[in-house]
Amino acid sequence: MRPMFRNASIVILTGAGISKESGLDTFRCEDGIWSKVRLEDVATPEGFAADPDLVHDFYNARRAGLLDPAITPNAAHQALARLEREWPGNVLVVTQNIDDLHERAGSKNLIHMHGELLKIRCVHCGLPRYWSHDLGVEHVCPDCGQAGTLRPHVVWFGEVPLEMERILDALAQCDLFVSVGTSGNVYPAAGFVAQVRRQGRAHTIEANLEPSEGATLFAECRFGPASDLVPALVAEILGD
Repeated sequence: MRPMFRNASIVILTGAGISKESGLDTFRCEDGIWSKVRLEDVATPEGFAADPDLVHDFYNARRAGLLDPAITPNAAHQALARLEREWPGNVLVVTQNIDDLHERAGSKNLIHMHGELLKIRCVHCGLPRYWSHDLGVEHVCPDCGQAGTLRPHVVWFGEVPLEMERILDALAQCDLFVSVGTSGNVYPAAGFVAQVRRQGRAHTIEANLEPSEGATLFAECRFGPASDLVPALVAEILGD
């Protein structure tokens, strides 16, 4: 990795691979969630309109799994939180994951571009709020009083990811872009490395178990478990 100024801006994109090492199921691997259920049924606005009970059951199961005491942040989550604490420049984590493992590890400057499993929002008033138990069509929105309008605060296929303007601004200004545990086939996140390359200023690193679909776009690739690669990379950046 090329030398970095101590006030350099860093953007880290994380995907399912970082959370898989904490015991969470991924969606796109060979035996992942999408091999067991049709995404059109449970991860689209149309699927929710057609069968809200099915969608709620799906996310209730995901929520319960995340809250299992056995699911905890791993060394990669903890290393990224350390980087944010100790690096004098700006560090932003942009995650495609809907779990809260980054927060539990201590990350604070964080964007959940695909939403958060432990939040719900109302399709009528749009206000998100924390929610840690089962959700169903019988629940009433505590803000506007409408019944049957609550949904997971998750970005479904066909919907626009959250905080894209802030993400794009950060990519345009960053000096180091790191992608951790991503497949490289889910857009717009898969296009972030190409955008950073067009800026012509940032070094780019992929840290992944195996090459992603966009691996050739990165200046540097490191392959192995995130829980090994990320702590080593953070130590390198911090000059340990």
